[in-house]
Amino acid sequence: MIRVMLVDDQALLRAGFRMVLNAQPDIEVVAEVGDGAAAVEVAGGGGVDVVLMDVRMPVMDGVEATRLIRAAEDGPRVLILTTFDLDDYAFAALKAGASGFLLKDVPPSDLVSAIHSVHSGDAVVAPSTTRRLLERFAVHLPSPGTAEPTVFGGLTAREREVLVLVARGLSNGEIAERLDLAEATVKTHLGRVLAKLGLRDRAQVVVYAYESGLVTPHSTDS
Repeated sequence: MIRVMLVDDQALLRAGFRMVLNAQPDIEVVAEVGDGAAAVEVAGGGGVDVVLMDVRMPVMDGVEATRLIRAAEDGPRVLILTTFDLDDYAFAALKAGASGFLLKDVPPSDLVSAIHSVHSGDAVVAPSTTRRLLERFAVHLPSPGTAEPTVFGGLTAREREVLVLVARGLSNGEIAERLDLAEATVKTHLGRVLAKLGLRDRAQVVVYAYESGLVTPHSTDS
């Protein structure tokens, strides 16, 4: 059973999500709170696997709450809820450790799928949304070529290829097809990338690759 906490200051929205999620055979809403500070307190008590986190809330916003929750040992994974496709807080939330973000009007099937993905250790960062998001924040990112060459010195050529393709939003299956590898091999390479760079998941890979200048918002697949 996947235990979910809903964090949003709008009670009506929480009620809608609760209805959808509690109808699933393997998902249970175990907590609901209306601000980030309360979310941190509840998450610290254990018993939560995935947090659906709003970003704009009183007392403490979702970005700071995400940072504190993810900083704790064995803290639950966090999915950010945004009102707009290009919420100003979305990129900051990914940097804070969120495993992805969803629009608040997400179809129920997509919401359920996202929770399953995050719970299994994957990230929910759609390629098209990621591209638009990072184009908006491109002014805050380094120019191409500004990354130190030693930044990627610990990665093999294949691991670097996998990092770039993950950052562009490709799934493991798509990367396997692109590089003519078994999907299990791609997972192994990605695991080594995460370990060597000290990253949590695919969402963190996206942030790392763009901030380091390895991938740029306007780069295209070759």
